Amino acid sequence: MKITSIRATAVLVPRPTPFTSSLGTHAGSENAIVEIDTDAGITGVGEASSIWDRRGRGCADDINGLLAGALVGRDPTQIRQITDIMDTLLSPRSAPAKAGIEMALWDILGKALDTPVYQLLGGAVRERLALSRSLSMGTVDQVVAQADALVAEGYGTLKMKVGRDATADLANLSALRQRFPDLCLRVDANMGWPNAKTAARYIRELEEFDIELVEQPLHERDLEGLRFLRESLDIPIMADESVWTPADAIACVRADAVDVFNVYVSEAGGLGPAARIFAIAEAARLTCIIGSMPELGVGTAAQAHLAFAMPNIGFACDVNGCVYHADDIADHGLRIEDGYVYPPSGPGLGVTLDPERVQKYRI
Repeated sequence: MKITSIRATAVLVPRPTPFTSSLGTHAGSENAIVEIDTDAGITGVGEASSIWDRRGRGCADDINGLLAGALVGRDPTQIRQITDIMDTLLSPRSAPAKAGIEMALWDILGKALDTPVYQLLGGAVRERLALSRSLSMGTVDQVVAQADALVAEGYGTLKMKVGRDATADLANLSALRQRFPDLCLRVDANMGWPNAKTAARYIRELEEFDIELVEQPLHERDLEGLRFLRESLDIPIMADESVWTPADAIACVRADAVDVFNVYVSEAGGLGPAARIFAIAEAARLTCIIGSMPELGVGTAAQAHLAFAMPNIGFACDVNGCVYHADDIADHGLRIEDGYVYPPSGPGLGVTLDPERVQKYRI
């Protein structure tokens, strides 16, 4: 089997309401949809998802302008070999573009073998996975209203975005804990605190609200600061932006910087590199969760396949990026209900693109 063509289409899909964190306000997700055709009549689909500098249009440019020409004619089942080729062509910051192609290759392989991708990654290790939902920054009334709706949907873990306004953070968390005394609450600073001592002061103020995890309190490269927080505080520290790649994971382990890895298929460069991060964490006796950009249906399906094959997931995950959007470009068939996601069905990733909706949201 040979690759005959590769194409990426940038799309912008709106959210029902704008979402705000320390990284800014986003009214929609600009991602890139990848399609890979083969001479066997099998087409694989993938998604490049990023909120960073190379968004949908940048990822599509990388794929159409560079990667496609280097990969057409190759065997799509040689996934590791193709991943290594892409690594020589693009920097780690272009990982989302590589991930879009890589997950499409897994989709082709699964379809060729008539089996779900999670079986190719080692097989299912769980029957369902608990999910987390993130709360947009806002007033106390706005944040509590979001939480009311999500708890009614069955979510038992919510993540509060913090790091911009300490007074607002405390007011929101106080209101959430008063209203939901048994809810699992975690916070995500998205690198919002300027240094370790400042972060430590604010995190100590959050301890009274029984916080499960603090995600990425400092800049991604401040591993020394993260280690200081880990050693100084009782609340577990979770890396997000600090653990894009397997090399990042090794650096975090060597620095003894964090307790938990938040692993992204898109930031890692695909399912294979993400699985390698899980293996590094397992060897270091660390647990992981799976994070979201958030993805549309294709990327969410890829997350789900990884989630059901990786043993060392220790907390509720964000394997539900598609639910943050007002619409989608694919029919994914994922069962998400009562705060859980269930194994994907069908061969490959188990998704089908809707050409009309791809065209509708194309940019």
